[in-house]
Amino acid sequence: MKITHPPQQEGIAGKRGTQFTGTAFPYLTMNETDGVTINTVNFTPGARTYWHSHERGQILQVLAGRGLIQAEDGSVRVIRAGDTVWCPPGERHWHGASPESFMTHTAISLGKTSWEGAVDEAVYTSEASDDARITPA
Repeated sequence: MKITHPPQQEGIAGKRGTQFTGTAFPYLTMNETDGVTINTVNFTPGARTYWHSHERGQILQVLAGRGLIQAEDGSVRVIRAGDTVWCPPGERHWHGASPESFMTHTAISLGKTSWEGAVDEAVYTSEASDDARITPA
């Protein structure tokens, strides 16, 4: 069993470039342990990851705000607080805040992460599909 207490976590203030467009505040919740890494990331409006994929997949749990996500072969989709996303092994994708909202998620990455280039502004600003379903009370 491994317990990581807050003083042992490695936050990074306002990271720009490398893996993000815009300003994102990644907080390393758990260093890689048995091929699993957990990060909580606060994205400012318009901030997003670069294209990337995960050797064994990734789980995203959206904690706050409104974000966008896209797999290479799909359209841009809206994600919001309460959503859980599964990105299968090897699926090239990106995710981040929408242009008008902050977004916070916890990312559970399985295996090696392969980082690529930035997401084109035209791709990021393309119309997003919103899969949310509202059921009348």
